Amino acid sequence: MSTATFPTYLLNRLMVIGFCFIPWISQIQAQQVEKNPEKPFNILFIAVDDLRPQLNCYGKSKMVSPNIDRLASEGVLFERAFCMVPTCGASRASLMTSIRPTRTRFTTYLTYAEKDAPGIVPLNTYFKQNGYTTVSLGKVYHHKDDHAEGWSEPAWRPRTQAYKLEENMKIVRSQAGKGKKARGPSYESADAPDEEYPDGLLAQQAMEQLSQLSKNEEPFFLAVGFIKPHLPFVCPQRDWDLYSEEEIQLPPNFARPEDVPQEALHNSGELRAYSDIPAKGPIPEETCRKLIHGYYACVSFTDRQIGKVLQKLEDLNLKENTIVVLWGDHGWNLGEHNLWCKHCCFETSMHIPLIVRVPGLSEGQGSYALIETVDIYPTLCDLAGIALPTHVQGKSFLPILQDPTLAGKETAIGRFRDGDTVRTDKFRYSEYTDKKGKLLGKMLFNHKQDPEEDQNLAEQKKNQEKVSELSNYLKESKKINP
Repeated sequence: MSTATFPTYLLNRLMVIGFCFIPWISQIQAQQVEKNPEKPFNILFIAVDDLRPQLNCYGKSKMVSPNIDRLASEGVLFERAFCMVPTCGASRASLMTSIRPTRTRFTTYLTYAEKDAPGIVPLNTYFKQNGYTTVSLGKVYHHKDDHAEGWSEPAWRPRTQAYKLEENMKIVRSQAGKGKKARGPSYESADAPDEEYPDGLLAQQAMEQLSQLSKNEEPFFLAVGFIKPHLPFVCPQRDWDLYSEEEIQLPPNFARPEDVPQEALHNSGELRAYSDIPAKGPIPEETCRKLIHGYYACVSFTDRQIGKVLQKLEDLNLKENTIVVLWGDHGWNLGEHNLWCKHCCFETSMHIPLIVRVPGLSEGQGSYALIETVDIYPTLCDLAGIALPTHVQGKSFLPILQDPTLAGKETAIGRFRDGDTVRTDKFRYSEYTDKKGKLLGKMLFNHKQDPEEDQNLAEQKKNQEKVSELSNYLKESKKINP
């Protein structure tokens, strides 16, 4: 994407962002998905909160995730999938509507999709309107009552205390008694069975729901939203024991960077709300390693719950007629750039895991195509043979599921607060502006040479052509998505 070709490129690509984009129709018509004509595909839609693509199947760590790894071996693993906005409520609202965030739409974790995008038919409602039984278990939207009419029965969430140790529950009670938000320590390991934890109960409910849905004539859209590895890092001791604490290391770029705008950084406030984390200043390195350990343990705990659900699908002979989509709502920082949680435009917050298993399509393959979470809605419509709603702003990646070697789109756009960010094959460019459009700062990282985003190239003279090109691209995209 050179400056010389940018205007033509822009004209050809801007409809990716627009409301009326029709995704790759000729390719889809040429390559129909084989399925049982008597009954459309079921859809098992698995969301995992705060899950970064550091699973064993992504080849980036020794994380113990055998069940998700198996799913990846049977479907397509997307190496470069990105959320639209790195905070849970806003990200989920954008995904479920296929509408992009703006400075005033889909902005915080408290976002309601139905309030920020009134009149838009979300994914669950659209499938219900097209003959699917739609069921929500766990955290799908941030709010249980968001687009409640789009579910065939009331959305269900487990109700149980996260902490199991009495000393930690005592801390929670003491905070609640002082009128504070009831948060205990940031991590806990306890000798408790899976079923005493919210996600353990969720897995049980999902298995029971699958048994009921398997008896229905109509296809189902079952959304199952797991909470862990969301803070606090609370899970059974058996999952902590999968990792050696002595082998837990801080990231090599643990230091706070000096060459990025202040708007790009934050104080990790979500983490600092927990009782054992200092409200300001450095977090002790020993605590940091414990947090990383706890995050890994919680991923393994959730992996085991996902394994139970996938096994039940197989036991009920539903595997061959059910699409499985596993996605994370955003990335998560584990000390990179001295940041924790999400809430920034660095790759660590924007990059998500995405695995799609479609019976009869590619198995055990990886795709390096750039994917945005707004693309999931139109892709599922194509797979189900449902006409695409005119409002969607995403682009179906069905052709990539059919041939994972395809390049796909050339950019993935996201934003958070004052920051807008665009990812290309080679670069991530982010710029920060105030409400009047005044530039506050910018970042450019070369992912071919610097995948950890340690060297901001935005001010180097030799990169001004690339900075100008990508800045103009962001400006034009905002005109189409005001």
